[in-house]
Amino acid sequence: MRAAVIFGLDSSEKDLKPFRENSDVEWLIGLPADSRDVDAILVFGGDGTIHRHLGRLAKLQLPVMIVPCGSGNDFARALHLPNQKTSLAAWKEFSSHGRNVLSIDLGVITPTSASQAPSPAPHYFCCVGGVGLDAEVARRANQLPRWLRGHGGYVLSLLPALFKLAPTPMRLSLPNPDNPATMITRPESPIILAAFANAPAYGGGMTIAPRARLSDGQLDLCIVHEVGRLKLLGLFPTVYFGRHLGMREVEYLQTPCLKVETEKPLDVYADGEYVCRTPIEVSVTRNALRVIVHSSHVAI
Repeated sequence: MRAAVIFGLDSSEKDLKPFRENSDVEWLIGLPADSRDVDAILVFGGDGTIHRHLGRLAKLQLPVMIVPCGSGNDFARALHLPNQKTSLAAWKEFSSHGRNVLSIDLGVITPTSASQAPSPAPHYFCCVGGVGLDAEVARRANQLPRWLRGHGGYVLSLLPALFKLAPTPMRLSLPNPDNPATMITRPESPIILAAFANAPAYGGGMTIAPRARLSDGQLDLCIVHEVGRLKLLGLFPTVYFGRHLGMREVEYLQTPCLKVETEKPLDVYADGEYVCRTPIEVSVTRNALRVIVHSSHVAI
């Protein structure tokens, strides 16, 4: 068997050593040029590393083994791969029989104004994308030293963002329940954040979308409407346990697609990485990525 390896910034070949032991795998460092070159791809990194390679991984359609080595690792946890030991066990199963592979969805963000985006091409994301407060927090967290980012960087970035960011008028468009081929545009309203999720968590364990599933063909949309700063500050600890859904200012729904428009272009982040600026369309691509999981979680 041949396998390709991608290393994130916090990983190196020493992390590959346990996977090499007692194995006759031929290893290739870097993404293959063609899906026929290897049988699987191992990604050593966090959500950001995975995000940067999603387009190519989706195109190759090869089984992907996630080995959590980053600052967030929310995608790995959504796959029930909380640590390298669990990933190693899943890899050994795959090497033995190759049946523990699951096809999952990916979210897709498409800029609809080419002049405001670095590229008009669609951008895949695996966990959560957002506009508003969470995008500002992600921007600030990315400026922190890597070791700090992995130890509460999102929370540390939240407080200064709270006192700077004001609710932003946004227009959200969602499919018409009576005719899903058409969209209904909601009246513009002040919104603190709009997060669209393919997986439950981001920011190192903040469960913004507790009902999100990787293979249901839906985005979970969490909207935080205008709320006072003190109440908003109190909201965020509840996000770690998914208890924010009971708040009056929080709206939660599922949708296969949506549009986000703002009067002034706003940054859009996904998986902790900058993607583009509004306006955007967001959708789901079914069975876009094949992932290696532990045999006890072949249905997620």
